[in-house]
Amino acid sequence: MILISYDISDNKLRTKFNKYIRKYGHMLQYSVYEISNSENMLDKIEFNIVSKWEKLFGEEDSVMIIKTSKNCKIQRFGYEKHANDDIIIV
Repeated sequence: MILISYDISDNKLRTKFNKYIRKYGHMLQYSVYEISNSENMLDKIEFNIVSKWEKLFGEEDSVMIIKTSKNCKIQRFGYEKHANDDIIIV
């Protein structure tokens, strides 16, 4: 699993990047996504960010990728604490 956080100042570019990232994961916060996928897919996402997106970013823009491991402890609070629970509504 990886976490991707981004801060992109240009509205048009930020919207395009958001559409790209949300194809692969789900939004935790406005500019933070959690992506659980195969190692190959995670590598592909990272490659695309470096090869395609990075050259479009301005000096104020940034993308941070956090790679987690199976031993990584993730604590969730608020609404997100139920993200991994199965919820049945009758």
